[in-house]
Amino acid sequence: MNGKNLRLDKFFDKGKNAVVVAIDHGEFDGPIQGMIDLPKTAMKINPCVDGILVSPGMLKQCQHAFNCKGAPMPIVRLNWNTVYCFHWNYEKAISASVISVADAVALGAEMVLVSLTLQTGDEKTDARNIEIYSKLSNEADRLGIPVIGEAFPNKTDKLSADELHEQVYSLTRIIVELGADMIKTFYTNKFKEVVKSCPVPILGLGAEKKPTQLEALQLAYDEIGDGARGVVFGRNAIQVENPKNFQKALCDVVKNNIKAEEVVKKYKLES
Repeated sequence: MNGKNLRLDKFFDKGKNAVVVAIDHGEFDGPIQGMIDLPKTAMKINPCVDGILVSPGMLKQCQHAFNCKGAPMPIVRLNWNTVYCFHWNYEKAISASVISVADAVALGAEMVLVSLTLQTGDEKTDARNIEIYSKLSNEADRLGIPVIGEAFPNKTDKLSADELHEQVYSLTRIIVELGADMIKTFYTNKFKEVVKSCPVPILGLGAEKKPTQLEALQLAYDEIGDGARGVVFGRNAIQVENPKNFQKALCDVVKNNIKAEEVVKKYKLES
């Protein structure tokens, strides 16, 4: 048993699937709906969730979301990548290291997330992205901090369903080969193949905001049904009328395998 094992056991509490709420969007988008006042947003996160994904600077501002017994684990994103800057029309997917693992731990991080994008169209960029990912991942391993490797293909808005699957399928395995403890990635049309080829837990993304809460919960149900060990939801978990209520429903779906339609009725959510 080491520090990494202890943190992973805490995250997958008693072997159950895990729910993460992501509120790190401002690191790429600036202020967005539901996350204008991020410390206030953090107060809307239900303690039933297992982790909150934040940027380094906002962990300082949102200590109140983590400073009590039973609070979600703080997960800090370590690198920045132009792949998320759709609004600036960036397409080269260039990564940059933002904070060391040691400094993130000093802020209070119990886990870290490191993203990786390949097939950028430039060999040097791909190699540099690998170098940044590996350096951060290896540092986390030395410190006993679990790493969520984010498999995020380039130009996702321009990929067909099959193209997205093929990129996720290969990128997920590459990240595992580089030492990730779990993977955060997109739900694909052949997601079971991704899970089968990946020896570590996979957390399914919520991705874009769904038109209804029922659709968001159904996505989570499908991801778990196809083998995911948890989900990472951002906009779908925050940009709703009652975030805590939705997140409670999400925990029921992910942890207790309750159908989306049932939790919508149980918590009186929009359908």
